Amino acid sequence: MADIALDPAALARLGKALDFICGPDNPTTVAVKAAAASGLERDMKKARTLFMALKPAHRVAALGMLRD
Repeated sequence: MADIALDPAALARLGKALDFICGPDNPTTVAVKAAAASGLERDMKKARTLFMALKPAHRVAALGMLRD
């Protein structure tokens, strides 16, 4: 998979979607929101790793919410 530049604004929207789907205390939700707030590459990498570890249905649902 090619590396994609992560946008803090997009991560903020993804964080809101994950908040709804997984809950505010989910480690992925927390990591995505932290990455959006900091904009640091290491935080974004951690958030991406945790996001990819989610159940496929949760990933699809969160990304689907971004389209709206």
